[in-house]
Amino acid sequence: MRMGLIAMMTAISLGALAVEPSERLADPALESRAREVSKALRCVVCQNESIDDSNAELAKDMRILVRDRINAGDSNQAVLDYMVERYGDFVLLKPRVMPTTIALWVAPAVLLALGLLVLIRTMRRRAMAEPTALSSDEALKLKRLMDGAP
Repeated sequence: MRMGLIAMMTAISLGALAVEPSERLADPALESRAREVSKALRCVVCQNESIDDSNAELAKDMRILVRDRINAGDSNQAVLDYMVERYGDFVLLKPRVMPTTIALWVAPAVLLALGLLVLIRTMRRRAMAEPTALSSDEALKLKRLMDGAP
């Protein structure tokens, strides 16, 4: 129990350690925007972490680039567009809806609908199935149980 708690606390604190104090912007409003943008960008090294959570060197470089762009006056969307232009659509943790990514958005709903359809059909078939007769051995065991004999 104690080890699980320690592991959980360590995992929670690692995200806070990713952004180093030297990277932070002096203006809290700009820093907040930088953190928001960084959470939307994927670390291309780790791939399942945002650059805000990653300790990879490339993620650090990307965080600094985001802060430089925000400091230069770019909007959040302009920074995201710049990063996509530089690293490709893969850098976005939440992919945009485009003809090339439509399957990513539609596939989960289609698969869920198909799964529900299969489940409903299976349940209906089971409900409508004819009961099978007991074999002679099963009938004998049932009779013994009903009569109270072992």
